[in-house]
This record gives sequence, structure tokens and C-alpha cells, in this order.
Amino acid sequence: MTDEQIIDLYWQRDEAAIHETDARYHGFCYAIAWRLLRLVEDAEECVNDTWLRAWASMPPHRPTVLRFFLAKITRNLSLNRYAANRAEKRGGGTIPEVLDELAESVPDPKGSAEAKVIEAEASQALKDAINRFLAETPERERNIFLRRYFYGESVKDVAERYQMTDNNLMVMMSRTRKKLRNFLEKEGITL
Repeated sequence: MTDEQIIDLYWQRDEAAIHETDARYHGFCYAIAWRLLRLVEDAEECVNDTWLRAWASMPPHRPTVLRFFLAKITRNLSLNRYAANRAEKRGGGTIPEVLDELAESVPDPKGSAEAKVIEAEASQALKDAINRFLAETPERERNIFLRRYFYGESVKDVAERYQMTDNNLMVMMSRTRKKLRNFLEKEGITL
């Protein structure tokens, strides 16, 4: 079944949409959740919650690329679960490492209620700027960046996929983060 047919099932409110989505995208979504959480039960729960969120989102939202739509839902659910686990002192996954790497390039506003309002407004601007940066980045470099920082893949896994040494990959990612920082500064997003 094609993605368009699966989306049509959601729009028809046909429960077969969930079965078809699970059959086609379970492994993909599970891999995203697993890389972030490193807990089988939590990863499975995030995948199941992804189907529920997709059901609740369609309609009115009609995704143009179902795979990316599901990846975004799974990733957000996994990050929320990670935060909950961390609050409970359970943790795991690669999130601290990924966030530490990005900290030098992406601003992290904290503090008062006003800062939270500013953060919410700046969040969309930051997201748009990062998307523009990635659109201008060569495809291989962009894919490596996304695999590491969106999907949370380990350095070792990304290096193997792109037939690089871990060290070469780390140097490339460092340069990409530096380019991102410079790009954001040019866009007026202060760090």
C-alpha cells in the first residue's frame, strides 16, 4: 500500500490506516525512538503513541511525506519521554551527547517568564533559520547532520553508513556546527 493510500485511510477514519502504518513504518519509527531512549518498552510505547497522534492529526492535517511526518511525531514523543525519564533519574540514550555537541551552535534561552515568551517566539524563527541552513548545505553533509542531530544516531553508526572514520566524521560535524553558528549569527539569532 502506498503512503497516499494510507493517508486516504486516515482521512476516511478507517482503522486499517493504523495497521498499514504499523506494517510499513514500525521498524523506522522504532529505530528513531530506540536511538533516543535506549529502553525497549519506552521505544515501543512511543511508536504506538505515534500511531495515535497520527490518527488524531489526520484530518485536518494532510502530510505531504508520511515518513517524515511520522518521524517528527516519534522524535517529539521520544524527546518528551526522555525528559520524563531524566526527571525520574532513569535516563539513557544519546540525548545528552547530542545536545552538548549542538550547544555551541544553537541558543538556549532560560530564565524568567519573559524569557519563556521570547523563547516561544524565537523558536519558530530558529526552526526556519535551521531549515534554510540545511537547504543550503550539500546533501551528504545535510544527511549526516540530520542523522546525528534529528534522528540521534551514534557517531559510530553514522560513520559506518558514510564509510568514514569516527574522527573524520567528528571533524566534519564540528565544521558543520560552526557553519550553523555563523549562519545563525548572520540571521540575527544571537547565541
